[in-house]
Amino acid sequence: MIKRALMISVAAAALVASAGAAGAQDVLKLGLVQSMTGALNTTGKAVVNGALLYLKQHGDVVAGRKIQVIIKDDATTPDAAKRLTQELIVNDKVAILGAGMTPSALGMAPLVTEAKIPTVVMLAGASIVVERSPYMVRTSWTLGQSSESIADWAVKNGARRVVTLVSDWAPGLEAEAVFKERAIKGGAHIVESMRVPLMNPDFAPFLQRARDRNPDTLFVWFPGAEAAIFAKQFVERGMDKSGIRIVGPGDLTDEDELPGMTDAVLGIVTAYHYSAVHDSPTNKSFVADFEKAHGKRPNPVALSGYDGMHLIFEALKKTGGKADGDALIAAMKGLKWDSPRGPIEIDPRTRDVVHNEYIRRVERVNGQLSNVEFETYPMVKDPTKEARK
Repeated sequence: MIKRALMISVAAAALVASAGAAGAQDVLKLGLVQSMTGALNTTGKAVVNGALLYLKQHGDVVAGRKIQVIIKDDATTPDAAKRLTQELIVNDKVAILGAGMTPSALGMAPLVTEAKIPTVVMLAGASIVVERSPYMVRTSWTLGQSSESIADWAVKNGARRVVTLVSDWAPGLEAEAVFKERAIKGGAHIVESMRVPLMNPDFAPFLQRARDRNPDTLFVWFPGAEAAIFAKQFVERGMDKSGIRIVGPGDLTDEDELPGMTDAVLGIVTAYHYSAVHDSPTNKSFVADFEKAHGKRPNPVALSGYDGMHLIFEALKKTGGKADGDALIAAMKGLKWDSPRGPIEIDPRTRDVVHNEYIRRVERVNGQLSNVEFETYPMVKDPTKEARK
């Protein structure tokens, strides 16, 4: 009897150990490499806020896998992003990664390719990013999508003499190139193209040069808080009364920055894939939950993190919880869903996001400066990749 009891005890212990091992295997680690500090810290925080809101709404278990999120701060430094990615892969054994700004995502690409780690690009807007690794899929946007759309709208609405003014780094140069090509094709004349050093605090000399060229339209792209600084200096120089129309991608009037802007930005027209006042039940629910959690409206960056988590969840459902790189990327290709931004899908050929581009005008809605949509360009693909088909 003692021998039998001992055998039962050993068997029970083995069963418990086996169950514990199985439980441990069910944990799936997701590493988010984002800019939580540094010059672009607001963008990284927005991505993380959106991703965590999705988990709060839908729970942290999908297809039998418990999602454990590990957040790493690259401090807006590409070299740090590369080092942190290596640590997440080697030390933390992450199964999936979430990439942030363009330079960081580019630095991560060779590492995730070698390790075959599926990586969701939740912020970078440069077209080339997902081409650097077959294990990258994008839920953010490309600057080309919005730049092409605003070029079409501007030319259709009388843009003939245009000055372009963008930040001198990859996303800005891409926005400039796509806009110019499309605007020229439509009949506009680009009278000058100016590039401003990244995180530049003084736009005065550039604004004066732009004014001297006597354009009817000024195409502008700057990241994050730079847009608010630009708008303030535009007004200080009286250019809001000069008859020059400002257009650009939606970064120019980001929801995070609008509360700090003045009525001088009223009437600015941009093209983007999302506005916090987008009129749909899905978006109204998303905005309400985000405001309750964070005390402010979501911006397009927060939505990218939110949609990135949705993509991961739906792909894991398709694979039955398997996070093998090739299987998960295959499951992500072609996925479609109803996002707060409207219809969205992952192009199976390019692994890039396809979504509506909305032409928006800054107006006051319930006392708040808001991007009010008034025209839609449906299901726009990345024009840079489409041109090479």
